[in-house]
Amino acid sequence: MKKTSLPGINALYRQDPIAADRRLWGRETSAISRRGFLQRGAVISMATALGMSIPFARQMPAGLIPAAFAADNAPDSIPGKDGLVLLNDRPLNAETPAHLLNDEVTPNRRMFVRNNGIPPQSVDPDNWTLEIGGESCLRPTTFSIADLRARFEEVTLQLQLECGGNGRSEFVPAASGNQWTTGAIGCPRFTGVRLRDVLNYCGVAQDAVYVGYHGADTHSSGNPELDPISRGVPVAKALERESLIAWAMNDEPIPLHNGFPLRMVCAGWPGSVSGKWLNRLLIRDRVHDGEKMAAPSYTVPRVSVAPGSRVPDEDMRIIESMPVKSLVTFPQSGVSHDFRQRLAVSGHAWAGDSQVSGVFLSIDFGTTWLPTAVQTAANSLAWQNWQSWVQFPEPGYYEIWARAMDERGRSQPMVVPGWNPRGYLNNACHRIAVQAV
Repeated sequence: MKKTSLPGINALYRQDPIAADRRLWGRETSAISRRGFLQRGAVISMATALGMSIPFARQMPAGLIPAAFAADNAPDSIPGKDGLVLLNDRPLNAETPAHLLNDEVTPNRRMFVRNNGIPPQSVDPDNWTLEIGGESCLRPTTFSIADLRARFEEVTLQLQLECGGNGRSEFVPAASGNQWTTGAIGCPRFTGVRLRDVLNYCGVAQDAVYVGYHGADTHSSGNPELDPISRGVPVAKALERESLIAWAMNDEPIPLHNGFPLRMVCAGWPGSVSGKWLNRLLIRDRVHDGEKMAAPSYTVPRVSVAPGSRVPDEDMRIIESMPVKSLVTFPQSGVSHDFRQRLAVSGHAWAGDSQVSGVFLSIDFGTTWLPTAVQTAANSLAWQNWQSWVQFPEPGYYEIWARAMDERGRSQPMVVPGWNPRGYLNNACHRIAVQAV
């Protein structure tokens, strides 16, 4: 698809999507529906900008930037990574374009980076230690990585990790933080030992409530007295069979920016609970009170709020299981395709602690939906791969939308869900643009 230059279009939609519609295309919004419609002149304007007709123009929701105009940032050079887009360099944060996540198992070079601090500059895995303690730890113990490997069963599981702010860039008004689009997600294979085996060895008291972590990363200010992040999970999550202390990712040492030489992996919850450069675990008799545990960090309002609202900390709740979500990884957004031929479409879907029961595709802006073939997960808390095909009725501009549903019947919304101050948990349908010729 020809790249169209529309300076500032993303900024306009972030400021006021309805006003952007009106300014750019002359779109009017129905008083009785959130769905908008394009007058003839607006259709011509948008079609001219796209360079093609829009067969389902009248089904386009109001205030939705066409996927063809979405930001298309160039990849940056990050050691050990391939094709990631840099969002921040201190601390380092980088996401993976959707089409580079097409592998069933996310390669190390394609795993996103979400750092809160500066990784340790010198790491000696042979002398790395993990201290287990806390108010509710019956037998405080310190382990080397060799100790962990010798004393406990080694397991390998494919596990999904997603940043709680994945999709933040779509919230209006804008939420503070890294402006992730769709690429703060990955599902590699991790090798290590079960967290519960280690905790049970050290003894978990009956009053245990939470397991908190500390890592060897330093605060971006350079102040050694400050923790960049220290979060954790309730004891029940820590004791799940899939919660790991891992030293390998895809049969290789974990990359430095993903936690080398040791990290927690508690899949299905925000990636921030899976502490990196792990050197201390505390079995707490209270909710862990480490850095970024308190609101507004990794919390959302207990009830829906109006966009832009100020929400008191006491009205926020800690994010636990992530919502159902899907991603189109093939084809790449912007592809040209012969409309007379079927177009294969594939991707992944995941649902936090739950499983995905179905994935559906739409080519008419969510008016109708077609089911796909969804594979079973490699193991619990891994994403599920799906594949299907679509047939376009005539030449023109189309968007393929993917919508997943979990086993409890919860489905992705077609547009960005309820606003929250930090822009967490956006699970709106993923959209890609296709030029049918």
